[in-house]
Amino acid sequence: MSALQWLPLESNPDVMNNFLKNMGVKSEWTFVDVLGFDSEMLALIPRPAIALLLLFPCTFEMDAKSKGDQSSATQTGAGGKQPYFIVQTIRNACGTMALIHAIANNTDRIQFEANSSLKQFLLKTADLSPQERGKTLEMSSDIGEVHEHCAQEGQTQAPELNESIDYHFIAFVESDGRLYELDGRKAGPVCHGSTTRDTFLEDAAVVCKRFMDNCPNNINFTAVALVKQDS
Repeated sequence: MSALQWLPLESNPDVMNNFLKNMGVKSEWTFVDVLGFDSEMLALIPRPAIALLLLFPCTFEMDAKSKGDQSSATQTGAGGKQPYFIVQTIRNACGTMALIHAIANNTDRIQFEANSSLKQFLLKTADLSPQERGKTLEMSSDIGEVHEHCAQEGQTQAPELNESIDYHFIAFVESDGRLYELDGRKAGPVCHGSTTRDTFLEDAAVVCKRFMDNCPNNINFTAVALVKQDS
């Protein structure tokens, strides 16, 4: 982790959608709240859904689970391509890391504006290692400025820059028929088995439930899904 530190993003669809807009992502896709992971709640989510972001508390139980997942952090499907992955080197940048992971692994469906800073970043880092991508993000003033602006926009007051934050964002995406957890603190993507574009949201919800099962008395979990807006 570098000495560079950002303000944390709020788990708020409006904040995240504004981030995408300012990064030059066309408005065809939008983030919406996921109110629960049972079938009734998932049925309320518009389809297609192409990414799921989970915010969870950094507790002893969750840290233990994270360490246990490290052994599978480089697993991918047999013969499958590696999803785009970036190592987090900036403190409190996990929200933007999750947003980048969500967009970067869906560029076959997401459209960008001609002057998109995020598109340029993804093109620039396409052939770099995850560690090199993290270092490149440190030097991206465009993304850093948008992050700072959006971090000030939430419904709750932004914390002090040096304040300890006890929550962490990760992203789930489908890539080459596999469900991946993308957590910038880990060595690489974590594969959670097979999925399809049609079953992605339900399959990701199963994994999210496992996260919640590790802290059954903690209600501080939130999630948002990236979905296609009605035309």
